[in-house]
Amino acid sequence: MGYGEVFSAIDPVVQKRVVWKLDTRLLPLLSLMYLFNSVDRSNLGNAKTDGLEGDLHMHGNQYSITLVLFYITFCLLDLPMNLLLKRFSGKIMLPTLMIGWGSMTMLQCAAHNWAGLIVLRLIMGAFEAGFFAGVTFYLTLFYTRNELAFRMAIFYGSATIAGAFSGLLAFGVFQIKDPHVPGWKWLMIIEGGATVILASCALWILPKSMSQCSWFTEEEKIVGEQRLLQDCSVETDEKFDLKTALKRILDIRIMIWASIGFSYGVATASVANFLPQMVQRLGFTIVKTNLYTVAPYCVGCVVLLAITRSSDLFRERSLHLCFSMCLTMIGYIILIKVDTLHHKGLAYFACFLLTSGAFAPSCLFHSWHNNNQPSENGRAAITGVLVGASNSGGIVSSIAFKSNTAPKYLPALIVTAVFQAIGILLSFAFGMYLRWDNKKRDAAQGVKLKQKDVPTDVLARGPKDPSWRWLY
Repeated sequence: MGYGEVFSAIDPVVQKRVVWKLDTRLLPLLSLMYLFNSVDRSNLGNAKTDGLEGDLHMHGNQYSITLVLFYITFCLLDLPMNLLLKRFSGKIMLPTLMIGWGSMTMLQCAAHNWAGLIVLRLIMGAFEAGFFAGVTFYLTLFYTRNELAFRMAIFYGSATIAGAFSGLLAFGVFQIKDPHVPGWKWLMIIEGGATVILASCALWILPKSMSQCSWFTEEEKIVGEQRLLQDCSVETDEKFDLKTALKRILDIRIMIWASIGFSYGVATASVANFLPQMVQRLGFTIVKTNLYTVAPYCVGCVVLLAITRSSDLFRERSLHLCFSMCLTMIGYIILIKVDTLHHKGLAYFACFLLTSGAFAPSCLFHSWHNNNQPSENGRAAITGVLVGASNSGGIVSSIAFKSNTAPKYLPALIVTAVFQAIGILLSFAFGMYLRWDNKKRDAAQGVKLKQKDVPTDVLARGPKDPSWRWLY
């Protein structure tokens, strides 16, 4: 069947039913899973405000070192975990990883010293590695290119909700006055236990692929696969091929994308791990600090959805990515320049800018490179590498926030703002290059094409084919 025949064969009514089922069954479950992923990963910041360091006899920069060590396993294992997901499917791997890190979260309440906490966080990082990359790749098996960023935003928006939820939950749990178990340990028990329960349910509910989804009728399965073939995949249910997967990452453009991912990743990690400390700079009590982190996360979620919706509508990634990073950079500049104790309102507004711009880049960035890769094996490998690159920004963030620079953390704020500026410049320059390359190809062929106009079987030949077009 030819490209035009596939396109005309799709029944729009059936297609709407397919998307509706994905949006109401698959997406909410993945979003809930990622909410617990974000809560379990970032709850150390809430625990720190309730005496974690004192109970485990931590001092100096040991808290920051703990975060750094977590990111080592968290970043290094993204690629192998994503390749395993391609081999064994998201249905098996995603819940399995979730059970692993949920168990480690609960076991943190058994730590009696810093060494015990480090061991648990290293193992936890290994289980969490590949989850975001895995879900990103998993979504490309169900959604088309112009649907991906907004759906990723709904999924990733749970990270911003997690920040608000984590603050509210921490506020409630810290009211437990147990003479034997401190509040931060109850927080680990409750959050880790809920994660394991949800993962056990997801193991039965998640579909392996479009063609093996019990939610769809036979007609809906056929239409679902045709949607992918016409818009984003050369072949659905593509057989795992390690050689092909690894070959796709040996491209200079992947290195440019990795640099962009690392740059925005510094800010994303800083907000996720240190927003409670930045709010605490304003002079609030422990209770108010956790409560006042809720509103910035809620606003960040709304802005995230708005930016990614616009990106999908205009089929444009790079400029939307630049805009998001600009918001975060401005927020950090305000915190650098302003005396937070004398200008609490302005400093708190800067926290809203941080959350408004820190989360959208992940959705835009990973939609961007996935939109330019029609091979499932290629998407699995590249997503693993680039998620690892963006997560590694957390290492810089963790090292920069040194305890001896508290409560202002001025060096960390400056470093994060600088990396945002680098990311903005790289994204803008790379986006302009892709636009220029498309125009050059148009001029050579005497046509005016966008990526959506090019069949996926042509895109499969790669940038060397004259008919290739980038989504920029």
